Amino acid sequence: MKVIAVIPARGGSVGLPGKNIKPLNGVPLVARAVLAAVNSAFVSDVYVSSDSSDILGVAASFGATGISRPAEISGPTASSESALIHTLHEVERIKGMMPDVLVFLQCTSPFTTSEQIDAVVSKLLEEEAASAFSAIEDHGFIWQIADDGTAAGITHDHTKPRQRRQDMTPRYRETGAIYAMRVPEFLTQGNRFCGKTVLVPVEMPPIEVDTAEDWTVAEAYARLRDPHRLPQLNKIKALITDFDGVHTDDRVIVNQDGSEAVRCSRSDGMGIEMLRHRGLKMLILSREQNPVVKMRAAKLQMDVLHHISDKLPALDAWRTEHRLEWAEVAYVGNDINDIDCMKVCGMSFAPSDAHPEVKAISAMVLQRPGGNGALRELSEYLVSNDLIG
Repeated sequence: MKVIAVIPARGGSVGLPGKNIKPLNGVPLVARAVLAAVNSAFVSDVYVSSDSSDILGVAASFGATGISRPAEISGPTASSESALIHTLHEVERIKGMMPDVLVFLQCTSPFTTSEQIDAVVSKLLEEEAASAFSAIEDHGFIWQIADDGTAAGITHDHTKPRQRRQDMTPRYRETGAIYAMRVPEFLTQGNRFCGKTVLVPVEMPPIEVDTAEDWTVAEAYARLRDPHRLPQLNKIKALITDFDGVHTDDRVIVNQDGSEAVRCSRSDGMGIEMLRHRGLKMLILSREQNPVVKMRAAKLQMDVLHHISDKLPALDAWRTEHRLEWAEVAYVGNDINDIDCMKVCGMSFAPSDAHPEVKAISAMVLQRPGGNGALRELSEYLVSNDLIG
């Protein structure tokens, strides 16, 4: 029995732009779905279907295989089924065979667990059903407006005395988190409910992230109970940053005399000051030879090594001089020349607009772009999580 998981994740989002790679409690939404699937007892392969290279990069760093989704099925009106069918045919092309069962997961449900996935797949197999889905108990009273304009009960008879919850027949609401389908029946009908369907009650917070308000609720819940919390990190003693694309927005102003100017964030400067006051050693490590790098480092009271073509040996020498272990060093980079350093450091971070390969190997992708608050966001994260040794 071959079981795969597919996670559709479009790059565009009207309600909350960039939500699928937005870190929730340090873990991006798409990564949460990937982690749940990767650790399932049934799922052998995890695929993420997206039109966004950024999403595919983040998904790959957490163990998923990316499937590039064509533009014609990537718009806001495209159905999830169209992405699932496209992915199945791509899997068949790559692997030479179709899976038996497809598990469909949605990023908008950030607290899905591997155990819940296994419960849905188990029920599908035990009941010999064609499809199954996760559901939560719901005793809400749903109403509609009747043709005559009056209120009419849908889930209850409002003309009769109100029932107590314990006397009501259990009712369930689809969570939107987990669906499982037998592939032949799904491909024939093109519908996630493709024949005999069973529901699987699960204990899951009724949170779906589509808007900024939903995100606020999810953050509050994650602080209390989060199945995808990052493992406890070691405290760091040093922070290394690239310059262009981290302290700046990666653009340069060239004057008519050939001199160059860059734009930095005062908010980032305040974040660096917060870290300096807590005793963190800090270094700007840059390939750029423009003297503006040295001037900015002096302003921030940071060590600086610039015009460095091969960063890793230079960083290793600086680390050795300061008697630091690699595990005690964090690195913030935005481009491919940072990757070697990021791989050996204890923590690695990337601004939201970093190169996809950099984001793919980062422990955490920040919400803010380079030169526009990324370092302030990082400083607050390090301070609030007590990660400075």
